Amino acid sequence: MNRYAKLAVALALCLCTGLATAQVPPSPAVPAPAGSTVLPTPAKVTAATAVATASEGGAAHALTEADLTTFFDGMVPYALKRGDVAGGVISVVKDGKLLFARGYGYADLKTREAPSPETTLFRPGSTSKLFTWTAVMQQVEQGKLDLDKDVNTYLDFKIPARDGKPITLRQIMTHTAGFEDTARGLLPATTDEVDLENYLKTHIPARIYPPGQIVAYSNYGCGLAGYIVQRVSGEPFADYIKHHIFDPLGMQHSSFAQPLPPELAPLMAKGYESVSDSKPRAFEPVDPAPAGAMSSSATDMAKFMIAQLQGGRFGDTRILQQATAELMHSPQHTAAPGLPGFDLGFYQEDSHGQRIIGHGGDTVVFHSDLHLMLDANVGIFMSFNSAGSEGAAHVIRKAVFQSFLDRYFPYTAPAEQTVASAKEDAARVAGWYESSRRNDSALRPLYLLGQTSVVPQPDGTIVVSIWNNYAGKPLHWREVGPLTWREVNGDAHLKFVADDNGDIKYWATDVEAPVFVFQRVSGARSMSTVSLWGGLSFLALIVALLSWGIGGWVRCHYGRLIVLNEAQRRSRLLSRLGVLLLFIDIAGWITLLVSTSISEDMLLQGTMTPWLYLLYVLGVLALLGALAVVVHAVRSWMAPRRGRWVLAGETLLALAAIYLSWFIVVFGLISFNVRY
Repeated sequence: MNRYAKLAVALALCLCTGLATAQVPPSPAVPAPAGSTVLPTPAKVTAATAVATASEGGAAHALTEADLTTFFDGMVPYALKRGDVAGGVISVVKDGKLLFARGYGYADLKTREAPSPETTLFRPGSTSKLFTWTAVMQQVEQGKLDLDKDVNTYLDFKIPARDGKPITLRQIMTHTAGFEDTARGLLPATTDEVDLENYLKTHIPARIYPPGQIVAYSNYGCGLAGYIVQRVSGEPFADYIKHHIFDPLGMQHSSFAQPLPPELAPLMAKGYESVSDSKPRAFEPVDPAPAGAMSSSATDMAKFMIAQLQGGRFGDTRILQQATAELMHSPQHTAAPGLPGFDLGFYQEDSHGQRIIGHGGDTVVFHSDLHLMLDANVGIFMSFNSAGSEGAAHVIRKAVFQSFLDRYFPYTAPAEQTVASAKEDAARVAGWYESSRRNDSALRPLYLLGQTSVVPQPDGTIVVSIWNNYAGKPLHWREVGPLTWREVNGDAHLKFVADDNGDIKYWATDVEAPVFVFQRVSGARSMSTVSLWGGLSFLALIVALLSWGIGGWVRCHYGRLIVLNEAQRRSRLLSRLGVLLLFIDIAGWITLLVSTSISEDMLLQGTMTPWLYLLYVLGVLALLGALAVVVHAVRSWMAPRRGRWVLAGETLLALAAIYLSWFIVVFGLISFNVRY
């Protein structure tokens, strides 16, 4: 969730220091979905180094309880301490059995209670979606749902068509329904505000892509799927999951209920921003619940992993038939040929020569991952109850799994030669790109710093601005196939996809989960252009306002007033008011976006809505003010005896007003849309 807050701060810095940021490609906090987090620079987050230091390399180790105990006990406590993370749990299954389960650190910093893998509940966030998708497949199995039918068939309200095309459950489960991202109401203030039906009917997001084409992770889509299960089954969603998944698997310490049932509530781990902060966060309600409201223990999650790995079977019971489970685990969509994509709900994470599917999840304070190694019949779940210093929990969970694979499934990737056309192709893909997981309706300025640059290097490699390695240096990529790049000294790949005319549309990668792509941005809308010209224009407003104030005081002090006729005075006054309105509008947006970094609740609970309306009104007034600035500049050139410096100043202000007017219109600062 906190990706919005990081983007808000970054955008404010961009507009306030546009001249500086225009020269250096940014390293933005990319809007990342649950389970798909950008690695922070390890110079700031030392937990990654802690994990790397504690892990061992070399030949494959035997995957046994004893070796897992040695491995995790030597790694996780050290990483938690270095990352300022309170605690966590890990469970590992193999061949239908629980192989390892242990808690680390603290479930409660005040009592110093350690988390129990059997009874302590953690919040797996979007990993909850796997249970929603499983419920959908149960209904498909029973013939009550069709993956390729218009979802409006199953609803009591209507999802509007785009280009005359509806959406299907298959598209929802592969996050290709085309919904824009939304955050308002996702984490309501209290559990009393959680209402699945009301949320879905009042928060329908815009469809910004044709169905089935672009991957754009959507919490709303999963909520919609859960509501469909609720309608066709005749059971409330939380009850359905309990009766048809939790109870058959013996998951007695799991629930989608909000608030938790009285018998489970005392078992909930406390959530923290960090150990240093030490203030426990209140229980985090999630709406829509099917997208991330689950609470569960590590061993309960192990039972679910076993059932999925065994084709829907757990002991003598089944939650899915073998054929249904195999369909659920089969490839359905990929953003680029050869890269991991989506199965039905699970995303692919193939690595180390292994076929791997899984899902991650995040609330504000809980951070989790679930991975299933289908061919090895191995599953691993981990969850941590605080974000830690600089988002260390994200780094820890990624590095723990990487080290797990390195230890038990060592692998040497095949060599790939750099192609001869590397320099030409690097120039072809250079530019700015933005995540397909974004909001175009109300928060377009927030995503400026979500853009990432692709910069060609003299040696034919490229640098993508969102990634640094463990030494804090940018990763370099070399071309190993047509529009395909491989990490220098690494195994990761990224691919660029072109349209029928050969123009680059977007790039995708296997560095992170395949839940969005990066789409090419036009030069005028790129962060480098906007930060440069937007920064210069905003600076011009500030200089003008300061000079008018100081100049007015000086003239009054010395009794030297400007001689103007009535029409000139009126034109000058309106121009000055126009500059002031432009300044107030842009400064207001900066203030609002920075405020979301101080209080994420403004975004997630919707309290920023009145301020948005106020800023939209200011935007309209600012456009009228910009017109007054331009008119006054034209009249200044037409008036006799105006000094060259006066004309230059009025002209520069007019140009600044024109650019900021373009910015206000293009980035939706007058959209009067609060669908965020």
